[in-house]
Amino acid sequence: MNLHALKLFYKTAALGSVTKAAEALRISQPAVTAQIRKLEQELSLALLEPKGRGIRLTEAGTMLYPYASRLFALEASMEAALDDYRSGRTGRVRVAATSLPAHQLLPVWMATFLKQQPAVEMELITVNSSSAMERLLHYQADLAIIGGSPAEHPGITVKELLQDELIFIVSASHELAGKQVTFAEMMKVPFVLREPGSFAREALFSLCRLHGAEPPRAALQLTGLSESIRSVAAGFGAAFVSALEVSEPIRRGEVCRVLVKDCSMSNSIALCTRSDRLLSPASSLFVEYILAQP
Repeated sequence: MNLHALKLFYKTAALGSVTKAAEALRISQPAVTAQIRKLEQELSLALLEPKGRGIRLTEAGTMLYPYASRLFALEASMEAALDDYRSGRTGRVRVAATSLPAHQLLPVWMATFLKQQPAVEMELITVNSSSAMERLLHYQADLAIIGGSPAEHPGITVKELLQDELIFIVSASHELAGKQVTFAEMMKVPFVLREPGSFAREALFSLCRLHGAEPPRAALQLTGLSESIRSVAAGFGAAFVSALEVSEPIRRGEVCRVLVKDCSMSNSIALCTRSDRLLSPASSLFVEYILAQP
């Protein structure tokens, strides 16, 4: 069946006039009439008949009209759905992120974005940097937000979002709270250390090598950053942590920063995407939102 001709029949039947259908579709009246005649010939059925200055449906036309109505309503629904997807108003965004951006940045970013685009589905999974890269490369994530310097890969495009300073903290009641000391003096304090392989631990040990100092004594060794901060707040030595992660505990007075002379280190937070594949419209819109953040 010629769907174009069927649409002209449907529009004519809906408006009750060939002239009105031609105006609505912006084609000539003879073209509408000719296409409907061809449809009638194809079906071997009369669909329209004259009624005064207008037309009316024949019995066959009356039977055909509801089917055409459902068909073109489905077409309109399909076009609207595709338009929503194309514009980024619908779709799915899968994000793989390391602990720092997953806890400190993405919850606010995603919540704010979803207020603007409430029909978008968002998924966040917290993994280490190598797993985030693997998910990206194997099409299990649309983008990755990684703290630390992500490993270079020819199939990945990396864009730095911000630099997060790494700082020394102690409990609010500690004798070094709010003071400035040398690196050697800081290393005399027992530390709450993260697990081997964590970025903060490796960064601290790198500073020790740079300053020719022995690594600090471990008062505790913990896996999670939040556990480390709580342990320091309870009085278990010092820690070397992300300034972003510890901003709220510092504001609440639970821990205090120790300023260490000639000691500066930061943690790069980067956005990673696949180089060989365009982002979906919703993912692209979310990336634009992220890049617009101050």
